[in-house]
Amino acid sequence: MEFKVALVGNPNVGKTSVFNTLTGLNQRVGNYPGITVDRKTGTTRINDTLRAKIIDLPGIYSIQPGSRDEELVLETLFDPHNKFFPDVVVVVAEVENLKRNLLLFTQIKDLGFPAVLAINMADRLSAKGIQIDIQALSEQLKTEVVLISTRTGQGITELKAAMARYADAHTGPLTRLAAVDEDYFRSMDYKSWLARSQGAVFEGVPVPDDELSTGDIKRLQQKETIKRYQLIGEILKSAYTKDISEATGWQARADRILTHRVWGYLIFFGIMMLVFQAIFSWSAIPMDWIDEKFAQLSAWVSATLPEGKFTGLLSEGVIPGIGGVVIFIPQIAILFMFIALLEESGYMSRVVFLMDKLMRPFGLSGKSVVPLISGVACAIPAIMSARNIENTRERLITMLVTPFATCSARIPVYVIIISLVIPDQKVLGVIGLQGLVMALMYFLGFVAALGGAWLLKKVVKPVTKSYLIIEMPPYRRPLAKNVLNMMIEKTRSFVEGAGKIILALSVLLWFLGSHGPASTFGKAEEKVTESFAGKNLSEEEWQDEVEGYKLRHSYIGMMGSGIEPVFRPLGYDWKVSIAVLTSFAAREVFVGNLATLYNIGSHGEEETRIVERMDRERRPDGSRMFDLATGASLLLFYAFAMQCISTIAIMRRETNSWKWTIIQILFMSTLAYLSAFLAYSLLK
Repeated sequence: MEFKVALVGNPNVGKTSVFNTLTGLNQRVGNYPGITVDRKTGTTRINDTLRAKIIDLPGIYSIQPGSRDEELVLETLFDPHNKFFPDVVVVVAEVENLKRNLLLFTQIKDLGFPAVLAINMADRLSAKGIQIDIQALSEQLKTEVVLISTRTGQGITELKAAMARYADAHTGPLTRLAAVDEDYFRSMDYKSWLARSQGAVFEGVPVPDDELSTGDIKRLQQKETIKRYQLIGEILKSAYTKDISEATGWQARADRILTHRVWGYLIFFGIMMLVFQAIFSWSAIPMDWIDEKFAQLSAWVSATLPEGKFTGLLSEGVIPGIGGVVIFIPQIAILFMFIALLEESGYMSRVVFLMDKLMRPFGLSGKSVVPLISGVACAIPAIMSARNIENTRERLITMLVTPFATCSARIPVYVIIISLVIPDQKVLGVIGLQGLVMALMYFLGFVAALGGAWLLKKVVKPVTKSYLIIEMPPYRRPLAKNVLNMMIEKTRSFVEGAGKIILALSVLLWFLGSHGPASTFGKAEEKVTESFAGKNLSEEEWQDEVEGYKLRHSYIGMMGSGIEPVFRPLGYDWKVSIAVLTSFAAREVFVGNLATLYNIGSHGEEETRIVERMDRERRPDGSRMFDLATGASLLLFYAFAMQCISTIAIMRRETNSWKWTIIQILFMSTLAYLSAFLAYSLLK
């Protein structure tokens, strides 16, 4: 037998940690609102015969919807025919903000669901000077109350048992809405009031026929909230005590520093510098090892297997292409490790608060920082997390500028180009120059997002004024298990997602580079012999000329020659032009595609690593292909261009408009081209 359990709760109460503990699934945990953008499901075994399907709903503050996340929760709890409609609701609260958490609980209780109150972070009770009388709280709330800790596992067995007893749970209303407004609420249940106040129609829920104005509804909603907090206050008087002096200790002092209008920004910038420096310095050894092993594998396949198309496909296409992404696993893992540490510690909410004043002049709010910071990982979930922004204008602007954030797919391009054109030396004897440039690229993405938002603010007119309401979760010691899980999960997602595209494109590029029209491609030996008649070429030199001729007259060479005039003003030859063009499907394939193009027709017992091959690439005049001018051009192009089909699809779905999606693509692509052109022209 299986029953359905919905997990609801405010952001930052550890609801997703409860879900992970119950189901064993690894879901992302974030200490800021908006990280959960859809329902997540899993199962847990209660006993030998009973199982529960756990539904993790987005974190919300109230059942009165003001954002897409809250609308999703309301739809789930109102429609009995919805496959996610629960048999029992577990409201997750936390020990330090119980009064605020109970507002949502009283609303859920009044909907008539069997409800269980799970108070999380029980391991922090003594440290915070908090005492909770569970029995008294259970009696007054007319529900089962369980004290749990997902960090220690305390109370999880008791929570499962309470969930299993849902059929016997008290389902009567907790409050009397008549006390809010005697005349209006006398004969109305809470579901009818919610349907009336939202102007929604739900099957089986009667809605009163009245002439209430929008102002009347707002007034009644305010009265309802006040009434609920009065009731909660009376309940907690006898069931909850807190030592204020303990609660406002070192954490309050830390907040005064970390959210300071000067020190806060300096500390945040310092942390980001540490992250970017670590991406280079900590990953250098494993990156070199991976690069070397893939080069050796490609050479071994070429030397061991019989000559032929299949051997060429493996050694010149598949292995170099995949190696062009696997090499960046150390950098990706380090990035996500730091993101997990910042989220787990509670620091990320301080960043949201800190950035609110900075974002306001650009038509954004502190909540817009959530998608922008999430965009450092991937723009797709970052754009989806903008659902949590209540203001329609801010939500649209945030979605349009989020792709400027430096996502993990840009890291392979940045790392390889910076390694080629920026010397590995120290600034002031401490800061690595390459790490500093990497930090500047992230900063450039953030500045571009603000600049784009400022322009959009002039175009998109405001409908309502918005305010930032955010809690500061307590600082916590990051759990190694959660940090490791996030590193593994996100790194695996990056490699698997990029690997599929790269493998397909690597095979395609190898085929197009290894074949061509018979009239030219098939006569390579003859043409080279004619061109170098009378010259004493060694066997290896002659073979290099043949392979070079074949590549220039292959299908990919013909395509490259066709599109090269478009990209030549940016400093790119036909090979780089092909890599840039194909990376419009996904940025991360750029390096893999160059690796494939540079390995087509290569020979010898020991293949050269991709970094070295790119470094020795020369133009027809003998100058370096990847000099400072071309490197800066590529960095700026990849900083601004919209090069992700999946992001385009998500933008179309979230905005429900091709108009804004096309505007975004054209604006970002134009900015990328002009910036790259100016950089190359000025530095050449």
